[in-house]
Amino acid sequence: MSSKYLAMVSPEQWGDVDPRSRTILDEAGIDVIRNTHRRLLVETEMKELIKGCNVAISGAEPMTAAVMDQAPDLKFVARCAVGLDSMDLMAARERGIGVSYVPGANAQAVAELTISHILTLIRGVQRGDALLRKGEWFRMMGRNLDELTIGIIGVGKIGKRVARHLAAFGAKIIANDLAPDEDFGAPLRIDWVSKDRLFKDADVVCLHVPKAPSTLNLVGREQLAMMKDGAFLINTARGGLIDEAALADALRSGKIAGAGLDVFGQEPYQGELAGIENILMTCHMGANTRSSRARMEIQAAECLIAYIRSEPIPNLVPDSEYELQVQMKALR
Repeated sequence: MSSKYLAMVSPEQWGDVDPRSRTILDEAGIDVIRNTHRRLLVETEMKELIKGCNVAISGAEPMTAAVMDQAPDLKFVARCAVGLDSMDLMAARERGIGVSYVPGANAQAVAELTISHILTLIRGVQRGDALLRKGEWFRMMGRNLDELTIGIIGVGKIGKRVARHLAAFGAKIIANDLAPDEDFGAPLRIDWVSKDRLFKDADVVCLHVPKAPSTLNLVGREQLAMMKDGAFLINTARGGLIDEAALADALRSGKIAGAGLDVFGQEPYQGELAGIENILMTCHMGANTRSSRARMEIQAAECLIAYIRSEPIPNLVPDSEYELQVQMKALR
């Protein structure tokens, strides 16, 4: 089989946490070309890496039409990722390239990072740390979760986990979703509300929605103005959901007490938010726990093996994702 399949594997951490993802490919006799840069690749590097490959495993690296054109025999891409922003799905479809992904594989990890951001912000942990490092002993005055109302926009795989964690802390939860799951919400006493009501009533607003035409700049100046004075905003979902310039103004003015962002409109991020004190920023690391990373890699490897063996492929990207990407491109 090694003479038949040559796979590009572009995720830089592939097999570092759990070698099973490598073993699966080795045992199937697949020849592998690895990303040896130990970092996220840019398009020009992807174009070089993929040459001669007929299958691939990719992550957050740009899998563009130009990259695919460097591998005329490419027939299948297994995404080691939940999101599809960096994959040109229509270019893949036009070239007859199948695509799979790993939805839900990182849900617990992202939910836990969300809780970490919330706790860090409401207790002033990052501010206390910064002051102590400067030689100032100042005991921050924070708030308990059980005295707060947390608003969750998007109650899917991740949003539900966030809600369960928050309920265990005794927080009051209000939520907004296109299809409220009443059976899920009832035991947690979730109050399903409109987006406007959520922005007005929540002490902390958490975003857990996909990037879509309807969610671009979901939180802009109007929504920030609605929020309580001293409220907090968390986004561990997708960049582009928040008007970052408007958020910067709200943070500087003190309208918003703090924000926790793991994702940004442009990544790696180097914008004005980096110069603002009352914001907690992480580098799109929501999925980066050992178990989550291993799960994503193993599932991606299994999808690739299923393709090679002509078996049913788990988690093929649904048509709705292709249609969504077309809509997003129309807005640019």
